[in-house]
Amino acid sequence: MQFLVYILAYPILWLISILPFRIFYWFSDFVFFLVYYVLGYRRKVVRENLALALPHLSDVERKVIEKKFYQHMCDMFLEMIKTMSISPEEMEKRFTVTNMEVIREYEKKGKSAILVTSHYASFEWILTINKKLLFKGVGVYKKIANPYFDKLVRKIRSKYDTELVETRKTIPLMAQNQRDGILSLYGLASDQSPKLDRIFHSSSFMGIEVPVHTGSEMLAKKYDLSVIFFKVKKIKRGYYEGTFIPICDNPRDYEDFKVTEMYLEEVEKQILEAPEYYLWTHKRWKHRVER
Repeated sequence: MQFLVYILAYPILWLISILPFRIFYWFSDFVFFLVYYVLGYRRKVVRENLALALPHLSDVERKVIEKKFYQHMCDMFLEMIKTMSISPEEMEKRFTVTNMEVIREYEKKGKSAILVTSHYASFEWILTINKKLLFKGVGVYKKIANPYFDKLVRKIRSKYDTELVETRKTIPLMAQNQRDGILSLYGLASDQSPKLDRIFHSSSFMGIEVPVHTGSEMLAKKYDLSVIFFKVKKIKRGYYEGTFIPICDNPRDYEDFKVTEMYLEEVEKQILEAPEYYLWTHKRWKHRVER
């Protein structure tokens, strides 16, 4: 059954990916109409999240953000599909980095690092920066249940020299790379809600006390990795700009969970600049601490 779903879906995905950009975004507008107005996909969750995280805004202001978010979300997921066929030259124009010199300094130090990011703007296209790195780029990801789609995702991402590692295999890979002296940049998105059996710390996120992922900090301390935040800004439809923001070089010098909180502060600033580009469909505050 999984293979049948794959062979039925693949031609459709491929046809979407080869659409000229003007038609591609017209199609995205149509998908937005279906998702938002017809299906109402997770609209209740989004509204609750916006009310919790942005209580200083009026209902009208949050409604504007809500619609812009759904429009962006449709663009973003279709842009993931576009990655199947987009040329490296086109991608180079559409996803730029403002300060590659920052990562060059880290590479000169001869020390591996963790690149923490959030589910904001085009978190899928972040993988394209690996073509610019001297580091070995490693993306930590959750394996897709359908093995055929999982293989497709790995194939697409390998176009940009990204090695994907499942979450549960991250520690063995880091240990092996350290033993072999392979300088690596490990990419993790750590802004969503952790599983209940993985909660080690709660912190304020968007003014709400919630359990937070601490894995990036724990790994950074275990393997003495520098921690860098990668901020992504949406310039206009289909165009993004990334910026490296150093968080710390020596995570072991910080008290437990301080590095995590420094990361979350950067995510908050990013969200507040343009909240419509954050992934509000996730139930990020479902385990919030009520006061």
